[in-house]
Amino acid sequence: MTEKKIIPIQPATPADDGGCSSDEPFALMVLDDKMEPEFQHGDIIVCEPEGVARDGSFVIAKLGAEYYFRQLEITDGRWRITALNPVYPSIDLQGPEDVIAVVILKKKPGRRKEQKSYV
Repeated sequence: MTEKKIIPIQPATPADDGGCSSDEPFALMVLDDKMEPEFQHGDIIVCEPEGVARDGSFVIAKLGAEYYFRQLEITDGRWRITALNPVYPSIDLQGPEDVIAVVILKKKPGRRKEQKSYV
């Protein structure tokens, strides 16, 4: 099993005025196998905080202090996120407030033409 990697995320302070706005797209790198086969370790995903989360969308969700990259399932008003790799369990969400961004693009590092849009 792959060792879990922890990347500390520092909260923005009011003195920070050179950073990105919370409504600007941002990029993340996939660091595990939870979303294989669609997303491989090392893929770059571009996330849109203002994106519309629909059933089947790939999303970034925040639960407590943890962030999750999963596929959204909305069934009978119930929101949950599911890993594509069936080894990992699904997680129930309280609702749309737990989704912080929608994945809009996947790219392979170093391969200019190899990308996939999810919009």
